[in-house]
Amino acid sequence: MDAKTKPDAYGVLIEPATLRIQRLLPGPIERVWAYLTDSDLRRKWLAAGVMETRVGAPFEFVWRNDELNDPPSKRPAGFPEEHRMQSRITECDPPRKLSIAWSNSGDVTFELEPKGKGVVLTVIHRRLPDRPTMLKVGAGWHMHLDILVARISGEEPEPFWDGWARLQQDYDRRLPA
Repeated sequence: MDAKTKPDAYGVLIEPATLRIQRLLPGPIERVWAYLTDSDLRRKWLAAGVMETRVGAPFEFVWRNDELNDPPSKRPAGFPEEHRMQSRITECDPPRKLSIAWSNSGDVTFELEPKGKGVVLTVIHRRLPDRPTMLKVGAGWHMHLDILVARISGEEPEPFWDGWARLQQDYDRRLPA
C-alpha cells in the first residue's frame, strides 16, 4: 500500500446527487466484508444492526456515534444520542458487493476490490436530496471510514464528532454549491 494506490480520502460527487468515497484497507477481503455485515464489528465504526445477507432482507441500523470513541467527543446540537433507520438489502454478492436502501435517505452500495495485500472499499451513496444533506453525509462517511481504517488496523481513531465538524467545513469548500 503506497501513495500511488491509496485513494483520495475525500468523497466526490460523481453525479449531482451521488457521493463516492474510497478507502484502502488491510485485507483479506473476507475480514473487510465481516466489518460490513457483522453487527458487532460494524457498530465499532458505523452502526449496529443484525442483517441477513440476502436480497430483500429488512433490518434496522442503529447509530450511536458517541460510542465510537472513549471518551466521546462533544455531539453537535441537533443530533440525537441514537439514530435508527429502517433498511433493506437490495444487492448482495459476498464478499464483493452489498447494496442497501435506506428509508428516506437514498441508497448505499459498498464495493470491495482486492488490491495487493489490501482491499479498496468504495462507498457510493445515491439520491442525496440537497446540499446540506450532502455536507453532513460526506463528513459522516469520511469519519466513519477513517474509524473503520483505524479499527481494522488496530489503531485508536480520531474522536468522531471532532472530525465530523472539521470535515463538514472541508466538504462545504470541496462540493459544488
